[in-house]
Amino acid sequence: MSSAGILILSAPSGGGKTSLARALAGSRDDAEITVSHTTRGQRPGEEHGVHYHFVDQPTFKAMIAEGQFIECATVFDHYYGTSIAAIEKLILHGKHAILDIDWQGAENVRKKYPAAKSVFVMPPSMEALEQRLRRRKQDSDRVIARRMQAANNEMSHKDEFDAIIINDHFDRALAELESVLNGLESALQESA
Repeated sequence: MSSAGILILSAPSGGGKTSLARALAGSRDDAEITVSHTTRGQRPGEEHGVHYHFVDQPTFKAMIAEGQFIECATVFDHYYGTSIAAIEKLILHGKHAILDIDWQGAENVRKKYPAAKSVFVMPPSMEALEQRLRRRKQDSDRVIARRMQAANNEMSHKDEFDAIIINDHFDRALAELESVLNGLESALQESA
């Protein structure tokens, strides 16, 4: 039995989960971020197959109909989903699968993979969250307002997760995340 498992990261948009996931995966040979599918357009600097698999809506809907996703959701008018094949490929190769997904997707993954560990990444404050969203310079004021409204709903689900990490100091948050992954690894080795 493989000692590789699933680590789920969720946060409101701008909470820092993607940066933490990248840093964690970059610091370990045994962990990799699953590349999700999305119907949203590519942002500057993003590469197909690296950051996301960018597909059109008909393709995405066909993948849903074929049962290819472990989780999928509509977020801000775009589809996002994690393929079962992406997770299984990483685990088969002995790598922990890091999922950078929303709370709804996390709920679906936990149902199908109860041994998965889930972490909710919290911003230090709502003000800090809004500043992060504005610094990215990717969204209009209208979209930022929508993201801020959604953040309250998303954060109301934090207690459903195995761990909550407040991302006020990146290095400390990363160390806490590393500790969660080490705990997952230990639990998987004990059950093997």
